[in-house]
Amino acid sequence: MKAAAAPARAAPLERLALGLAALASGAIVWAASGQLVVVAGFAAGLIALGALAWVLGRPRAVAAEPGYAMPDWSVTVTAIDRADAAVAITDRAGRLVCANPRYEEWFGAGHAPPRLAADNASLERLAKAGRSAWRDGKGSADLIESPTGRWKASALRSGRGDDYLVWTFAPLSSPDPVAELVPHLDGKMGRALAQAGFSLAIVDPDGTVRAASAGFAQRATGDANAQLIGQPFVALLRQDEGDRITWARDGKKGAPLSLFYLPVADPDAPGSPDYEATPSLILIADHGVGLGGGAGETTAAVPHLEALIGPLPLGLAMADRDGRLLFANPAFMRATGREGEVVPIYPTDLVVQEDKGPLSDTIRRYAQGPAASGDIAVRLKGQPEEPVSLSLAGVRGLGEASVLLSLTDSSEESRLKRQVAQATKMQAVGQLAGGVAHDFNNVLTAILGTCDLMLLRHTPGDSDYDDIQQIRANSNRAASLTRQLLAFSRQQTLRPEVLQLPDVVSDVSHLLKRLIGEKIQLSVTHDRDLGPVRADPTQLEQVIVNLAVNARDAILAKGDGGGKVSLATRRVSAAQVRAMPGGIMPQADYTALVVEDTGTGIPADHLSKIFEPFFTTKEQGKGTGLGLSTVYGIVKQSGGFIFAESDHGKGTRFTVYLPVHHAGPGQSQASVRAELPEASAQQWSGGGRILLVEDEDMVRAVAQRALTRAGYEVTVASDGDEGLELVEAGGEFDLVVSDVAMPAMDGPSMAREIRKLHPAMPVLFMSGYAEEQLRKEIDIDGVHFLPKPFSVQQIGDKVGAVLGAEKG
Repeated sequence: MKAAAAPARAAPLERLALGLAALASGAIVWAASGQLVVVAGFAAGLIALGALAWVLGRPRAVAAEPGYAMPDWSVTVTAIDRADAAVAITDRAGRLVCANPRYEEWFGAGHAPPRLAADNASLERLAKAGRSAWRDGKGSADLIESPTGRWKASALRSGRGDDYLVWTFAPLSSPDPVAELVPHLDGKMGRALAQAGFSLAIVDPDGTVRAASAGFAQRATGDANAQLIGQPFVALLRQDEGDRITWARDGKKGAPLSLFYLPVADPDAPGSPDYEATPSLILIADHGVGLGGGAGETTAAVPHLEALIGPLPLGLAMADRDGRLLFANPAFMRATGREGEVVPIYPTDLVVQEDKGPLSDTIRRYAQGPAASGDIAVRLKGQPEEPVSLSLAGVRGLGEASVLLSLTDSSEESRLKRQVAQATKMQAVGQLAGGVAHDFNNVLTAILGTCDLMLLRHTPGDSDYDDIQQIRANSNRAASLTRQLLAFSRQQTLRPEVLQLPDVVSDVSHLLKRLIGEKIQLSVTHDRDLGPVRADPTQLEQVIVNLAVNARDAILAKGDGGGKVSLATRRVSAAQVRAMPGGIMPQADYTALVVEDTGTGIPADHLSKIFEPFFTTKEQGKGTGLGLSTVYGIVKQSGGFIFAESDHGKGTRFTVYLPVHHAGPGQSQASVRAELPEASAQQWSGGGRILLVEDEDMVRAVAQRALTRAGYEVTVASDGDEGLELVEAGGEFDLVVSDVAMPAMDGPSMAREIRKLHPAMPVLFMSGYAEEQLRKEIDIDGVHFLPKPFSVQQIGDKVGAVLGAEKG
């Protein structure tokens, strides 16, 4: 209001000045013109301008615009103050505008979301939630993990200009072993222990009672319903000059008590538990022994302790000051691999010779020194190759019992570790074997091709004919070995079909009877309603033959004059797979092939190695060591699983699981074209211009000579770049024959570039790898494959078949 008064007072003076100026102007006009009419016109104009100025300058009522007060963030902090969640507000620059106390406690005021002290995966989820909130108005992150906790986060865009994000972090509940234990204090377990003379209480690290059983409350206060939560635990007990502990309410005449202290730590929590910051389960024995008890009371403490921890699922044992085992619960004996056996005299009897001394010294140190705890790595006699962690804790007030030993049953974990290690090793060996076999195939291609070309110049009567045939036969034998290596490495060419497993078993059963002999009985059984599988029938027959021959050899090695080989097909449902231990196979329906024998069995130390290539227990010259490795590769390449079980001296059982094939939508036109039956070479005799691309000189030379003899005009290139240059230079070709793996530009890359120039150009790839695998990796329509090694006739027939199919 003060700012508007001055202009109001100045208005009369302004009007007076304007009037005087108008009179002066009129006088000047009169003096200059001397005519009344001119002066009158000038005066009328001034009056009109003055009226217009008065109308425009008259004050008008202006509608007040709504105003916004500056935000008061202290009010916002009060509004978002929550005890169950952390709330923070950030602006578009990512700065922390305000946060509630819970946020400062959990994350600190120096960190603004999404840049918090969390792992990389959590930071990525937070950043994604922030981007979604700025874009869509809200975002969320289901899991944020940091060293201090786990949370679920949400972000909400807010503000008049949508310039802020409101972040909310709600803690995720984690398993609390203390919370799980509290209901049992007054449950059946608490009542059973009370009848045995034990009172139970859970004490927090600060020494206050968190929970107590009715029996504890009865003994401590005389009232079973007394509320002891939050009271100091030591105030309920007293200790006399002889270090005897009694109930405080009983005074000096109270009976001595024995206190058992068990830290309640989460066994699944990462890292070693911090016992000083862990709640404790305190068990008080009415008729036990105190710190100053005599020998008779000492003897009475051990049975109470054994009755207490005997049923627990944790592997626990107690040792005296001399290192002798006083007792061990069944879980401890099970973890050591001696379930059901008599407890040994010393803990050192459970470990290998090299660990006896260190374990004995450690037990003696914890028994005689101050109360402490720790771990020691030992190797059990039953598992000398798998070190385990043995936890030890010195205890006081239990008489003879001086050291508590804890051992967790890790047999399942160790089994899974061995399976993972074995699978990793098999994969590495398979990659190596596949690479070696592929390179060896190039050498064999040159040898076989050279032999074929030499045989064209020699007749059966020539002196060199037999030698060349011998070289060719040995080369074919080597090619068979490379195919087995490729089968193991899952890189061989398969021709999968949808089939019924019993049909394959039926086709090969007649051969099996001749292979295993008349003295060995062959039994074949089938389940009903078996699902179809998709596999190469020829390779499945090889799997069955290899397993049956191994079974025959095991029975003959037993030397009892006979035996039995059983073949069975089984229907395995997804529910049965779900119930299997280990969780190795995906949950689905399977058709299983079981091959079982009554032979010598496989020793346990050999069972993990039987699928490795070149591993064999047969005599020198009686086995290549590739039979089971080939089976393993075929099964894995077919999408299945194989497991071996053996009882040494009684027999072995191999189980092959193949997934049930479910019919899908029709095949694409490209796949149909690739699987059309090709015309035979005899149907094509028109010759043709061939572009041959191969980086191996010896393979290229053999293939060029073979195709030239077959009547083709062959142009050669040593790599993909050179082959592409020939096409780009205007070369006209009817077919491109190329290797797959080459330096610089490989075969598939060259084929794609050629197809850009000539879309209908047919391509024939030569490779030692599996056709199905290559088709998935190459992803080019209308290509053909010729597996290595190949003979002169095979490459000629294949080229003729491809040209016949394309030209026909």
